[in-house]
Amino acid sequence: MSSETRTQSAVVYQETGDASVLHLVERDVHEPGPGEVRVRVVRSGVNPTDWKSRTGGGPGQRLPFGEVVPNQDGSGVVDAIGEGVDGFAVGDRVWTFLSAQERPTGTAQQFTILPVNRIAPLPDSASFDVGASLGVPAVTAHRALTVSEDGPRRLAPGALDGRIVLVSGGAGAVGHAAIQLARWADATVITTVSGPEKAELARAAGAHHVVNYREDDAVEQIRSIAPDGVDMVVEVAVAANLELDQSVLKPRGVVASYADGGGDTVEVAIRPSMVRNTRLQFILIYTMGAEALAAAAEDVTAAVAAGALEVGEENGLPLHHFPLEQAADAHRAVEADTVGKVLIDLE
Repeated sequence: MSSETRTQSAVVYQETGDASVLHLVERDVHEPGPGEVRVRVVRSGVNPTDWKSRTGGGPGQRLPFGEVVPNQDGSGVVDAIGEGVDGFAVGDRVWTFLSAQERPTGTAQQFTILPVNRIAPLPDSASFDVGASLGVPAVTAHRALTVSEDGPRRLAPGALDGRIVLVSGGAGAVGHAAIQLARWADATVITTVSGPEKAELARAAGAHHVVNYREDDAVEQIRSIAPDGVDMVVEVAVAANLELDQSVLKPRGVVASYADGGGDTVEVAIRPSMVRNTRLQFILIYTMGAEALAAAAEDVTAAVAAGALEVGEENGLPLHHFPLEQAADAHRAVEADTVGKVLIDLE
């Protein structure tokens, strides 16, 4: 059957707005071009960045493309290969990242075409659920753990040996990945959470120490574990937490901030930061650069192969599955801060 007569189901939107702008449609399946692969999507992962892109700056805005298929992350099987592609073959299991960056077609469809540098091998030991849960969370976490002035630029067993990592919001998707990657690299991991249920998830992810910041004096608790301070902080809400972070950070430490946590600005105490030579590093996966992206994809794949990045409630990240026709509900679940990972099942 030719590509012109082959169709697929896809979720699209043609203007910004709430989840009601998402529609299930039938679209042609196209052939990959030079340097591209076509992936048969098994799972599509939904992240906050996906609904934020969908809403834009307000409803009804024009899009950079006439029609957009959402969702940056996914997992599946290579279905076709374009000219000049090396390292992958039809039938290979893969996970995807930045699938919709500067492109109109993400993973909320049965087949997606991607540049070869937007996919990575998915080890046979890993489920498609794991593969679709990597992308934005794991790559962001890898970046946060590799920006310290005195720390490694790559992660592997032993890379963070002797270092103490504080993960803010250990029950979130990025926090979960940061805990697991830091443990894999042999760091001591402390995490902060807002309640006992999230504390259990953080422990299941592998955190050595869990601090409930609503019940405990968080600074005192963290200092009791790390009297000399922590080497790095993976921060989800820098505006709310920077004072705490600076109170527990050791000299030459880093606060790696990957989300605003609802704040628009942050005040930095200049003198203490100067005295301790600390660093405030902001992180966004879209602009972290090709070298850092490639390093993250390789290291994350290695961690997956080692069984270090697992999902499911028993591993600290509950999964919530939706069929493709309920993609709008999947987006609403993420927008409502559902604890865990939201996945869209295409098979």
